[in-house]
Amino acid sequence: MTSDQRREPTGAIIYSGRYGSTAQYASWIGEETGLPSFPIDDPRADPSRFDFVVLGSSVIFYRATIRKWVKANWPALAGRPLVLFTVSGAGPGPKLEGWVAKSFPPEIHARMEHVGLRGRLRHQDVSWWLRLMLRIGALMNSDPDASKDEKYGFDYMDRSTIAPIVGLVRSIRSSGGSPPAR
Repeated sequence: MTSDQRREPTGAIIYSGRYGSTAQYASWIGEETGLPSFPIDDPRADPSRFDFVVLGSSVIFYRATIRKWVKANWPALAGRPLVLFTVSGAGPGPKLEGWVAKSFPPEIHARMEHVGLRGRLRHQDVSWWLRLMLRIGALMNSDPDASKDEKYGFDYMDRSTIAPIVGLVRSIRSSGGSPPAR
């Protein structure tokens, strides 16, 4: 096969979320890239079927919810380019990067290109226990904006913020399935 006839690498979005923000971002990314998206409990969410994987995860209590699935599926993920997007109330920055780093063993974390996205929290959608934990967290949080978000909820969903992820997918495709350059 000549380079002109090179097969485009296949990819998928595999995500874990609890309240809908991560699924919404996965849907938007799928629309922009043509990639199928699957929640982690879908039997089609088999990373060995794809040349690269976009992983999506909410961050709850300072940890990526997809972390156990990634560890369990690491043999199938290890040789593939990986893009991880996380969805939380915290914006991109050192705090979020620290939470993501603590969610994965260093050898796994080092293999992922991470993009942090801001999500949505509606108190009416969460359990009474989580509402209580958020209220307690709001009282203890020294950041007044984060405290307000924990206490009253927030909606920072923004389709335009997926642009870096779409760019990474295009880069992987154009390179024939090589990991994105760091």
